[in-house]
Amino acid sequence: MKKLLISLFIVPMMLSCTGVKKENVNRSGEYMNEPWRPQVHFSPENQWMNDPNGMVYFEGEYHLFYQYHPDSTVWGPMHWGHAISKDLIHWEHLPIALYPDSLGTIFSGSAVADVNNTSGFGKDGEIPLVAIYTNHSHEKEANGDIDYQTQGIAYSLDNGRTWKKYEGNPVLDNPGIRDFRDPKVIWHKDREEWIMALAVKDRVSFYSSTDLKTWAFESDFGSGVDHGGVVECPDLFPMTTPDGKEKWVLLVSLNPGAPNGGSGTKYYIGDFDGTEFTSDWPAEKEVWLDYGKDNYAGVTWSNVPDENGSRLFIGWMSNWQYANVVPTEKWRSSNTLPRKLTLKEDASGNLFVQSEFVETLDKIASEWEKGNVLTVNPEEFPAYQYQMNVETNESSLFEIALKNTKGDKAIFLFDLEKGLLTFDRSNSGQTAFHENFTDLVTAPLDFGPVTEIEMVVDQSSSELLVNGGRLQMTNLVFPQELLNNVEVVESSQTKVVSSQVRGLKSIWK
Repeated sequence: MKKLLISLFIVPMMLSCTGVKKENVNRSGEYMNEPWRPQVHFSPENQWMNDPNGMVYFEGEYHLFYQYHPDSTVWGPMHWGHAISKDLIHWEHLPIALYPDSLGTIFSGSAVADVNNTSGFGKDGEIPLVAIYTNHSHEKEANGDIDYQTQGIAYSLDNGRTWKKYEGNPVLDNPGIRDFRDPKVIWHKDREEWIMALAVKDRVSFYSSTDLKTWAFESDFGSGVDHGGVVECPDLFPMTTPDGKEKWVLLVSLNPGAPNGGSGTKYYIGDFDGTEFTSDWPAEKEVWLDYGKDNYAGVTWSNVPDENGSRLFIGWMSNWQYANVVPTEKWRSSNTLPRKLTLKEDASGNLFVQSEFVETLDKIASEWEKGNVLTVNPEEFPAYQYQMNVETNESSLFEIALKNTKGDKAIFLFDLEKGLLTFDRSNSGQTAFHENFTDLVTAPLDFGPVTEIEMVVDQSSSELLVNGGRLQMTNLVFPQELLNNVEVVESSQTKVVSSQVRGLKSIWK
């Protein structure tokens, strides 16, 4: 018999692991508390948000920029919204960082701390933050031109509070291709140069620069491969293997082309010599970072102090199939919880990317309480996480059902004999806003027995990690009230043996 660990973060509720009636906490009139507003995930105060951009750590602050339309809750002329955090859990909203200009609106990109002042933007020993982004000229696009996307830069000398665009923009002209965007820039320590990974239609193109202003083409990866969609939002970074060696990971977001429809992100593990990326497997192979419908365009923070070869990641928690029509009103879209990515090795010696929720989530949590039936006073601590232990074996069939008092439910079915995980949200609340929202979401359980499950459930989402993050599944839900009743439906080979719970406070208090 194998022990299966199940832990779920629930916000907010009174909780009983055996299904005793629970009530939602009434927080009407409070800040960031509209229907379905996430309480432990970042979301904009209002209007539309999509891809995370420009993530950089500098002088104790994690900067999160994001694609933002300040005049509507649907996609439109893109700006860079801005927020900061000291712990990746609590966020402070800041004014818009980058506005459209004569070269176009501001599409996705990245930001770096130019600690050596290679750009020359710094003065009197100041370290400039430099943003690298895509200008999208809607005017040129409307005229039928195809070279409407170029790359520009801006810099900040006050910890990212204000930004000045470089007078020499664009720093990388369009060579005559329709999709030419989303620059992710890193410092390559061996070459002592900047490397840009750029999404170029069906491939990732790599460029190099000594000063962030002049860029030279180096190589392509994935050219000619039918990815099932357009390549977007690449990210390239080194990681450390369990035996201490260096490998490189390339993230590639695709729209469409995801395993469960719409947009999704896959990754490659290989080597990068400063000029060319070589994958350990063919470019056609699909290894997905997240098998859920709603983790897209995620990238990692730059300039983070050494994390023993890991990286910090955040994604956009939506899907282009239905992002513009989900039923929120004041705002639209949120981010995944920040996650720590590490390289692990399976029993066959194959490397994979493991994902964990950041440890600072503990900062908003109460102490664990153990027992088979657990209730907590929501007036004292209006948010809860619980953990359940289950004994099972490899051939078991069991179900985790998230429910509420209105009859809404979202169901995870683990079929360990078939090696398949299925998520069904067809009866989870509001679903009629798009025909594909009720499609079954599946993921392969092809890595041996399931030994650990961890789940975060917020007002409109669930994030599931299996076996310590060997498998990820992130999905939106829009129930009539919080899915705050969780049941494990046992087979003859599955037995619930114990459970425990702890609280999580709203990050917006």
